[in-house]
Order: sequence, then structure tokens, then C-alpha cells
Amino acid sequence: MKKYLVLISVILLMISCNNSASLNIPESSIQKALTACTEQSELPDALIEKGLRQCAGLWTSKDGSSEEFVAFCKNHLCADSQQKSLLFQRMASHFETLLGHQNRVRVELLRPLHETGYQNLPVDQLFGAYDNAAHFEEDMYNSKIAFVAALNFPYFSLDEKTALAGTWTSEEWGYARLGDFFTERIPASLKQEMTLAATKAEEYISNYNIHMGSLLDQGKKLFPDNMVLITHWGLRDELKSNYADKEQGLQKQEVIYRVMQHIIEQSIPLPVIDNPSYDWDPVNNKVYQEGKEIAYEAEPNTRYQYFLDLFKANKAMDDHSEQYPTYIARNFDGELEIAEKEVEALFVELLSSKQAVETGQLIEKRLGRKLRPYDIWYDGFKSRSSIDPAVLDKLVLDKYPSLQAFQNDLPAILVKMGFSEQKAREICAQVEVNPSVGSGHAWPAAMKNDKIHLRARFRENGVDYKTYNIATHEFGHNVEEYISLYDVPNYFLSSVPNNAFTEALAFVFQERDLDLLGIKQQDPLAGSLNTLDLFWSSYEIMGVALVDMKVWRWMYEHPDTDAAQLKDNVIRIAREVWNEYYAPVFGIEDQNILAVYSHMIEIPLYLPAYPLGHLIHYQLNEHFEGKDRGTEIQRIFAQGRLIPQYWMQKAVGHKLSAEPLLRATSLALEQIRR
Repeated sequence: MKKYLVLISVILLMISCNNSASLNIPESSIQKALTACTEQSELPDALIEKGLRQCAGLWTSKDGSSEEFVAFCKNHLCADSQQKSLLFQRMASHFETLLGHQNRVRVELLRPLHETGYQNLPVDQLFGAYDNAAHFEEDMYNSKIAFVAALNFPYFSLDEKTALAGTWTSEEWGYARLGDFFTERIPASLKQEMTLAATKAEEYISNYNIHMGSLLDQGKKLFPDNMVLITHWGLRDELKSNYADKEQGLQKQEVIYRVMQHIIEQSIPLPVIDNPSYDWDPVNNKVYQEGKEIAYEAEPNTRYQYFLDLFKANKAMDDHSEQYPTYIARNFDGELEIAEKEVEALFVELLSSKQAVETGQLIEKRLGRKLRPYDIWYDGFKSRSSIDPAVLDKLVLDKYPSLQAFQNDLPAILVKMGFSEQKAREICAQVEVNPSVGSGHAWPAAMKNDKIHLRARFRENGVDYKTYNIATHEFGHNVEEYISLYDVPNYFLSSVPNNAFTEALAFVFQERDLDLLGIKQQDPLAGSLNTLDLFWSSYEIMGVALVDMKVWRWMYEHPDTDAAQLKDNVIRIAREVWNEYYAPVFGIEDQNILAVYSHMIEIPLYLPAYPLGHLIHYQLNEHFEGKDRGTEIQRIFAQGRLIPQYWMQKAVGHKLSAEPLLRATSLALEQIRR
């Protein structure tokens, strides 16, 4: 599930700087300021010039004259390293106050949209779209605080960070992360438009439910009357659970697959979306009311309009980002800090591997039938795949008859994961469990002693297995969120290098859900099966991420597109990716199933974080072998927000790569075949 970042508006600030001289500040004034500053400060001349030129590049006529610029630099440049350290600590304290309370306000304003139990009011959407941090950057520049930061803590590019990584202390890393904040000036109005588009898309997806008890196949109902599943997460997880159903499992999967196709193609009848009043035969796409077939309108490309609105909102910021002039560049080079080409190469290496073909052949043999497109979600390698879903539901419901019972058990879960009882209590005291409107998410705190939120679709009568499985994933996020706020060396190192790293720890927790329930794996091949499960999950989500990446490229090439054209090209791209990387394994061409993921609609370019997270997940698990897992999790995630490859080197001794998982998959395949 997705992990919400501290503040979307703050993330948008964390992009590279144009260090060229300002049009407003002439070179003569820059040189005058440089001479004065190097004479009065003991800091290295090159570092002084770097900060001064960055400050000049951000300065506009509204901020003052050239003479005022020179005077400002002389007054606010730190005299020595001791004064710089003191300034850094003061900035960290004040930023935690500002960002922490901004985050807290955002959490509270969004509660009626994110949590169940609130009466739906039209004003909730307005408060949800209100970005209380939209003017943060503008206020920082108007108050000149941003210029103090840029002058004393200049921005370092990814290449510079990579070259200097091993020489920096934790405090110097904090200096560099503070330098990431003020590099460009994005108008508050554009950030507000982006927040509005994101909130609308999120609300659309959060309420995109399919009432499974209303589905018909050959005139019969296959699912319980009270089963309501969100797209795509709930549909996917229900499809996965039916591998254990030897009687109707395949039939149910085919029905769910047709539902997904109608959503992608926007041929889904509008009346059946989040509405139990109509029966729907998705195979023949017919709608019935009180047993009689009725005419209907299909959803009018709404899905793709939300996608397009987010594209336009993010593209509008391009003119204010000279170094990274597209959202694609800002996402990969600025946020992920891994080049787009490098990310794509990692995915293609695994997608094109012989291990994909061989694993597909093994799955086909285990199923005893030809592969179907939805077998990208084959769940038969997991221990739970042989357990009746009803048995799992009862087990979880007995253990957790209420949301509060799950909340109370969180410390015990952490102890089972290898944490001390004291550390478990310390972490869990800051975690608040909430019933989610959407599929579930984790929302971090941005200041100490504020609550970290775990949200999942908890039912009134207790916790079922699907909810528990998602909740363990979100709890993994919460643990990262605690460690990377409380245990990092300084506030500006809070968080992880990028979203893939928090996803990795969430996967570490989620894959152990049965162990945490006390269900021990007896199969001697369990380790090999777990490796194959991780490989197949990576194979599936890498294709989905490639579709997302290619669609964004297409939108930039066709910025004037409309929702209908976008839909056609999303489907075209999904089929092309399928034909290149999946048709050779599945023996079926022109499938669009890779386009079903809801992340594409509500969280721009988040999907690449998941497969990167799987690769990191495997390397972490490999590292945990023979070690105290709880201790290692605390050590590794207390590093904070270093750049990705340096973080990996310090965490597990080698860089992020697909090779360890590919190598392990080959060994696992050999063991299974014996």
C-alpha cells in the first residue's frame, strides 16, 4: 500500500538548483559579496561561493536591490564551522516545529476523507483539497529564511553527493539535506492546484468499490452478499486468495479479471460502481434490476480524466524547475535519486531474464493448466496459498475481534520481529490505528511526540485476513517512520532515501504475517518458495511500473491529449509491455491487465518504488540471515535519508541490484525441481 510522505508541497521543493548567476544580481555584485564574505568567514572559499551563487540565483527584484543582496550575505553568512553548526541546530528545531504542525493539521483536515465513522459532507472535499502548506516556500522567501538556508547550506547535486558521501559526517549530511529545501521558487497557486487534483483523484479511488455479492456469472452469484472490494487492491487480493479454492476458485478469478478489464477499458456500467442496488454480469457486461435487464451508461473515461488532471497540475510546475524541467526528472533524479534509465535497466534485466520463463513454466505445472493473464498474481508459493481463506479469516477474527485488539497486539508483533520489549513499547506508543476509507496507508509524523498513523479497512466485527495482511505491511512503514524520525542523527536526515526503502521494510513485515499469527512453515522448501514468490511479485510489478513510466513519457510528448486519447494509449502501452515481457512466458498476447493499478490514477509515478522496494527487500532479508533482525532493522533505518546507493552500501555491504534476486531464484528453481 502507499505510504504518504510528510508534506507533498515540501517534497516538491526537494529538487535541484540552477546555480547560474541571477539575472537580477549582476556578476559585479556577486563578486563584491564574495570578496566581503571570504574575508570575514573562516569557511572554505569554494563553499562560500557555492552558497552565495545559489542565493543570488533565487533572489528577485522583489527581495531587494543588488546592494541589499550584498549586505544580506555579509550579515547572514556564518563566520566559522561552530556558528554554522549552531545555526543548523536552530534551523532543525524550528523546521521540526513548522513541518510537524503543518503535517498534523493536514492529518486532521483529511480525517473525514481517510477514516470511516464520519458523515459525508460536501465541505470535507474542500478541506481535503486545502493545502495548509501551500505558502510555506513563499513565506520562507518573503521572510528571508530561505536565503539564510541557501547561503549557508547550499544544494549539492546527486553527482556531488555521490562523490562526497564517504567523507561527510552525519551533520554534514544534514547540511546537504537542508540544502535540498530551497532550490527553486514554485508559486503557491500551482502547489494548491496540484493538491486539489491529488485530493480529488484520491477520493475517487478511495470510493471505487465493487459490490461482489451483486456479481453474476451464468445467472449465479459466487461471492458473499457483504463483500465489498476496492479497486484495484481488494479485487487483486481476492483473486489471489482464490488459488486455494479448488472448486470455484478459477471461475471467481475469471469474473474478477473481467471486472478489471471493464475498469481499464471504461466499459464498466456507471450504476454498479460502489452501488449494491444492481446485479452485474461482467462476462457479458449486462446489468439487472430486480431480475430485469436494464440499459445503462458506461463510466465516461473518468478514471483517465483524474490521471490527466494530475499530469497537468505537475507539468505546470516545469517552468519553475530549470535543472529538472519535467515531473519525470523531478521524480527520478530529484526524489528517488536514481536516474530513470538506471531504474528501467534494473526492471528490464529481471523482466527479460530466463528465470522469468522458468518460473512461469513451474507455475503452469503447479496449476495444471495454461497460464492466464491474472496469473501475474499467482499466490501459490506462499504458505497461506494452501490454507482455506475462510480458515484464515476465522483465525484472524478470533485473535483480533476489534481494531483495538490489533492495536493492543502491536508491541507483541514487534517482539516477534526481534525487537526488545522496551523498544517495542516505545515505538507502538506513537502508532495510532484507524479504520480506513481506502485500501489502507501509513501516514508518518513530522515531529517527535506526534502520532504515526496506521490505516486499513478494519471491519466493525473484527479483522479479517486481507485487512490483517495489509495492516502488517502498513505497520512495517510505521516502524520505519518511527526509527527514521526518532533515531536518526538529526532532523534533516529524517526519513529514508526514497519510497522504495520504506516499501522494503513494509514487505519484510508483510511476508511474515503467518509467522506472526503463530503458523509455522513446515515445508523444507519454504525458503526456496519464498524466493520464488518474491521474484514473481517483482516480475509482475516491474511491468506495471514500466507502463506508468512509459505513459508519463507519452503524456509529455502529447501534452494536449484528452481523457479518451489517454485511455487508448494507456491500453496500447500496457499491451506493448505485455507483449514484450509477458507474452513469451504466458503464451498470450495483447493483454491490458498491467494498467489496472490505481496508483497510476492518484499517486504520480509512485509505482516504480514498489519493484525497487522488492529488490531492496531481498537484499535486506539476505543480510538478516544469522543476525539479530530487530537490531539490524534499527541500525539500518537509523541511517536516515542518505542517497540510495550509499545507504545500501552501509546497510548491507553492496549496492542496489537485481543480480542477488536473480541468482537466488535460479538456486530456488533448482531445489524445487529436485
